[in-house]
Amino acid sequence: MKDLVQSFLNTFQPKPLPKDLILQVANDFEQVTADPDFIKQALQYEVGFLVCAAIGILYILLMPIVGFFLMCCRCCGNCGGEMNQKQKSSIHCHRRALYWSVFITTAIILAGSICMFKSNEALSVSVDQSTAEVNKSLDNLNTFLTFVPQQIEHVMNESFKTIDVVTENLNTIGATLGTEIQDRFRRTFDIALLSVRRLDQETVNTSNHLNELKTTLARLQTSMNLLETNVTSLQNRINQTISNPACNKCELLNPELQKLTLTVDFSLTSSSLSDLQSALDDVIKADLKSKIKEGEDNFNSIPQRVTNETKDAVQSIKQQLDEIQSQISQLTSDIPLSGLTYVSDTLLQIQREFSTITPTVEKAEHIRWGIFLALCCAVLLVVVCNILGLVLGPLGLRPNADPTERSCTANCGGLFLMMGTGFTFIFCWLLMVLVLLLFLICGNAYTLICRPWDNGNLLKFIDTPGLIPGFELGPALQLETNLTFNDVYSDCEKNEPLWSTLHLNEFIDLEDLLNVSKYTEEMQKYIENANISLPDLTLLSPEIQKQLSNFSAKAKDFNVTMVTQQIDHISKINFNSTADKLERLASSQTNPGVVTELRDEAIKLRQIQTNIETNIFPQMEKLNSSIVYLQSLGENISAAVGKALSTLETAQDFLSTNTTQIVGTESREFLDCQMSYFITYADWVNLTITQQVGRCGPVAEAVDTAEMVLCTQVVESLNAFWFSLGWCLIFFIPSVIFSVKLAKYYRRMEHSDMSDNHISMNIIPRANMKSY
Repeated sequence: MKDLVQSFLNTFQPKPLPKDLILQVANDFEQVTADPDFIKQALQYEVGFLVCAAIGILYILLMPIVGFFLMCCRCCGNCGGEMNQKQKSSIHCHRRALYWSVFITTAIILAGSICMFKSNEALSVSVDQSTAEVNKSLDNLNTFLTFVPQQIEHVMNESFKTIDVVTENLNTIGATLGTEIQDRFRRTFDIALLSVRRLDQETVNTSNHLNELKTTLARLQTSMNLLETNVTSLQNRINQTISNPACNKCELLNPELQKLTLTVDFSLTSSSLSDLQSALDDVIKADLKSKIKEGEDNFNSIPQRVTNETKDAVQSIKQQLDEIQSQISQLTSDIPLSGLTYVSDTLLQIQREFSTITPTVEKAEHIRWGIFLALCCAVLLVVVCNILGLVLGPLGLRPNADPTERSCTANCGGLFLMMGTGFTFIFCWLLMVLVLLLFLICGNAYTLICRPWDNGNLLKFIDTPGLIPGFELGPALQLETNLTFNDVYSDCEKNEPLWSTLHLNEFIDLEDLLNVSKYTEEMQKYIENANISLPDLTLLSPEIQKQLSNFSAKAKDFNVTMVTQQIDHISKINFNSTADKLERLASSQTNPGVVTELRDEAIKLRQIQTNIETNIFPQMEKLNSSIVYLQSLGENISAAVGKALSTLETAQDFLSTNTTQIVGTESREFLDCQMSYFITYADWVNLTITQQVGRCGPVAEAVDTAEMVLCTQVVESLNAFWFSLGWCLIFFIPSVIFSVKLAKYYRRMEHSDMSDNHISMNIIPRANMKSY
């Protein structure tokens, strides 16, 4: 039905939108309405509608007149009013032709009536849906207008977060920049620190073992002194015994007795240890642990030192951050958000007013639906009468029956056909008035609004300068580009952002606004002028290093030869051989007293030997192991001191050479890291503002919804209704003609016409011809 109606309207009005005529009306309505040329042009544009209107007016005027004359004629016995039907041989053929003619026209009228019912219901549904669609569209549009400032505010909030992060990093510059500087020095410093710590451990070990050696020497010397006293006393007793005259051949024991000497002096070894002890004491007094702790404290103080020395620079950079923040905040003031707020408030007011009138609209629509339903029923009444006539007429008709004797059923069929004709004349001209009004209003609405709206000409026409005062988007937004409503709609139909749709780049220099790199050089100067100087990281002073070198030399040159010689001398002592000789000498004596003394002295010697083996030898073994360990420690100390001094020298050279470069590099990297936050934020803002903020798809959807509600749902439904009704009214004319003629074939006649069947013909004889 839609295509059929549009094809009908396009046939009678193929001309495009009359832009010039509309502009003349918009510029000066009173003047152009009095201008004959304008009226002539308007009538020429509306000639198709005028022709159709003229036909409708003729219909309105003629149908009641024709009905009145038909009624008068029939009352006078004319126009089928004579209740007498001549019986002809072709009567059945005529009746069938009229029957199918009425049937076809009735079917066409019924189809139009069905279309009326459907269009009426479609219009009712459309109006019900239109309220929801309009509310939904207004909600979406208002949400869009409300969400745009929220998106801009979100962009601003992200800038505040970025500045807060950078400010926090500046406040903790010691923990960030200082830690980075520490990490660059940590490996070299830790290696030097580890070597000194190992050297300290070796020094402590050396001190402990040196003290243990001295203690062992003292104990061994005490034991040896006691042993020497006992041996000397026993030697004197043996000397007295063998000097006794009663002792036989005892003088032979004098050479053996001379071997009973035990003179060991470990004090000579203490003098060789004094130099090592002195060098060790110097190292211990240097307190390497405190030097290590001092170095660690100095190294760990780098973050705090960075914080203190960059205090002024940080304050200056914070001022720059405030300037950057104010620069970015300018974006809010540059974008005309106040206009969006005004439009949003206007839409809310419109939505509230729409909600207020919605019940009235629904009530009016209910009344309209009832009126249109009654009109549909009026048309349907004619259809029903025709259908009843078409059904009852043939059902009760007997073809060979006399017209005066037709059945009641057939007569009722004829009456129903006449009733349909009567209802037609009663309603048709009134219905044609409605058709004419709807045709002129909705037909022009389609050709002047909906059709141009659908092909895009209406939106282009709206952009015509001067058509709507103050509706020029370009000057209103202070744009140099001629921005049109059609351009905005096209972009919004693609769901483009407001940045490209409204050409905001013409009065907002986003690149310059978000160019934070221009602050980088100045901030770098602030950091460089801070002149960050690191604390003294020298672990060991030259004096301590000299002491360590001396200690290394003493440990390496430690002489233990005398000690080992005396240990070897003591280990060779064996008093058991002398005791054996005393016992043999005692066995050769005759004097019991001498025998007893020699044997006692032999036992004493064995006891002394046992004491040496059980007491002196273990101490000597311990002393020997301590000496061996000290010798190995001496080698370790020499290597540890050499490595410590080497790593310290390397570390000191590294610190002296690279400190300035490292501090400068790390400072620039720290600042670059902070600026990267802004660069990332600027890129994000640029992308968000130009491609994400304010995607205006809801605007195009609102325009499309307005078109759908006005044209697709309302105008198309009304056009379908008047077209269906007009369709029915046009076919009422042949329906009346055929119904009136067909009704006479079913109605019961008052007079019988039997001339065709009962006239008797007298046969006239032929004339006789005389023969000549």
